Amino acid sequence: MKPNENLAPIEFGAEGLNIDASLVGAGLNLDPATVLARMHEGAITSLCERGVDEDAGQYRLTFFHGNQRCRIVVDQDGNDLRRSMLDFGDLPLPASVRGGQGVRKQPR
Repeated sequence: MKPNENLAPIEFGAEGLNIDASLVGAGLNLDPATVLARMHEGAITSLCERGVDEDAGQYRLTFFHGNQRCRIVVDQDGNDLRRSMLDFGDLPLPASVRGGQGVRKQPR
């Protein structure tokens, strides 16, 4: 997955983040209609993390589907900075890649 492949950017709205299903689909090898259907079914889940300290102003969006993980890091304007995808094939997705590990929590 390469950043800036003419895919729609992520937009920050009053009700949260808006992301084009084609961007998620590119990372999970699914067409946009399937992404939407599987999200509604709960078969695709997501995690959004806000950066702190040297990562301030960045957001890490992670999408899980079966044994796959798609991760997109964006800046505060919604421009994608980097993307990665893990596919464990027939093996279960390890708990360690389900998100949150190694992420510095923002102090309250």
